[in-house]
Amino acid sequence: MLNTIIRVIGLVWRIIATGLCFSVFGLGGLFLALLLFPVQRLFQRCPVKQKENARTVVHYSFKFFVALMHYTGAIRFHIKDKAHLANLKGELVLANHPSLIDVVVLISVIKNVDCVVKAHLFTNPFMRGVIKSTGYISNEAPQELLKECEQTLKRGNNLIVFPEGTRSVPHNSLKFKRGAANIALRCHAPITTVLIKMKPNTLTKGTPWYKVAPYQAHFSMQLAPHSFKSDIIYTSDVPAIQSRQLTKGLQQYFTKELSYI
Repeated sequence: MLNTIIRVIGLVWRIIATGLCFSVFGLGGLFLALLLFPVQRLFQRCPVKQKENARTVVHYSFKFFVALMHYTGAIRFHIKDKAHLANLKGELVLANHPSLIDVVVLISVIKNVDCVVKAHLFTNPFMRGVIKSTGYISNEAPQELLKECEQTLKRGNNLIVFPEGTRSVPHNSLKFKRGAANIALRCHAPITTVLIKMKPNTLTKGTPWYKVAPYQAHFSMQLAPHSFKSDIIYTSDVPAIQSRQLTKGLQQYFTKELSYI
């Protein structure tokens, strides 16, 4: 009986803590977009520097959000290889995508980072101001996307991409789309691979934030045990075929690497 009461109290608290954290996240996005970023732009006229400053602010804001989730007990975080990730420069960072907060955790750890975001987020009232201020790349126009990815990597920024394109479905096999492979082939940037696990599953695709796990979820993130080496023998010079083959190689690689952790 006592154990049941403790579990129920823990569940209720995690719902409250998760709601609090996401409320802070949304209101924080409005604060940055409506107050802080406009003030920054008054003192910095260079558009490139404006975006760099905005990304730095987002980096530390997301670091605060992750700490808030951790210390309120909403989710526990175990992040390895922080020093390595913090010192990346000009890397294409590929990661699997099991939960809603994956990109937030990645940006909180990796400095000087850019990312590809879904076009619909540019209309989200809580996020659009932040996304526009940081200059994060929209996935709406594929050709323009590739050009922007190439430019940001050449400037020494790190670029986060999820090869799945969206959150994975728990217990299903990984299914990669060709976007990450197209960027890798076009940009010829060094690749860093990051593995993410959430146990038990929570904040998954199609699951509302208030449906928390029955017991406290643990978010773990680390570099893959083995570096990705593109030793794929391409059977064609056609970019579409090379992209298909590289996508298959990445999918097999991530599947294998995730089995090690």
